[in-house]
Amino acid sequence: MQWVMVDLGDRHAVMRALAHAKPLPSLVMHFAAVAYVAESMADPVLYYKNITSTTTFLLDVMRELGIKQLVYSSTCAVYGNQEVLPITELSPPKPINPYGEAKLMAERVINAAMKADSGLQAIILRYFNVYGSDPQGRLGEWPRPELRHHSRISGACLDAAMGLVPSVTIKGTQHPTADGSCVRDYVHVSDLVEAHLRAIQHLDNPAPVLNIGSGHPVSVKQFVAACKNVTGRDFKVVEQAEARQGDYAEVWAKIDRIQEAFEWSPRYTDVAEGLRHAWQWRLRHPQGYEKHSDDSMADGHDIS
Repeated sequence: MQWVMVDLGDRHAVMRALAHAKPLPSLVMHFAAVAYVAESMADPVLYYKNITSTTTFLLDVMRELGIKQLVYSSTCAVYGNQEVLPITELSPPKPINPYGEAKLMAERVINAAMKADSGLQAIILRYFNVYGSDPQGRLGEWPRPELRHHSRISGACLDAAMGLVPSVTIKGTQHPTADGSCVRDYVHVSDLVEAHLRAIQHLDNPAPVLNIGSGHPVSVKQFVAACKNVTGRDFKVVEQAEARQGDYAEVWAKIDRIQEAFEWSPRYTDVAEGLRHAWQWRLRHPQGYEKHSDDSMADGHDIS
């Protein structure tokens, strides 16, 4: 395996990386993006640039090199607030933040490219909330320190459990949900990997669109409680009534289509089990992939 670090917004660098690969790749898996809802509300141009524009650059390079297969990493954020749950692939996209809008625009660019080139094949995978670590402890999630204030719930809770931050703030406790907090569909990263391996066998033109989730709704409050139970740490939780700007109250997936198409089902549907994998990795890697601490980890996390 060859590792090359390039800016996807630098078309010439992407061209060099792919053109010089031996052999020339026949398929591209496009994961690159920025993915923080609050940040997208504060800096929308960054999101359209880093998601939509870079996808057009990648498609242009693929066309020039004759690469005809693409797996695209999209998001449940394209759905926004839906009146009918669970969310299916036929639920109408209506994103409410620039992150979801930029991803939906990238999907449309891919579909337009496929209409113009009948030889191009792709698949679009809409992730729900990814969490967890490799069950064998080989890899775990460790966001860059400057992104910690945007931390996702699993990282925020684990940071608090490790004593790296004094508290976790749940933003939004007056949503129209059972306990007032947001409801999400948490899909284990290992299940996500397995879905991608199977997706390679299902490329088509036009591109199939598939939800990847667990199919189980879990509220933020329930997730935090599970994290406390798994870690055995009674970290401080602050509840804030005001919701995070651009957030949606409830999203969870109906996964019948991917189960039938891929003969795939999530193995890790209990969030406690996935959190246990993540916690074990954190305990073995208290400083993440680096051997130093960072003063920026001293602030509390805001999550929803």
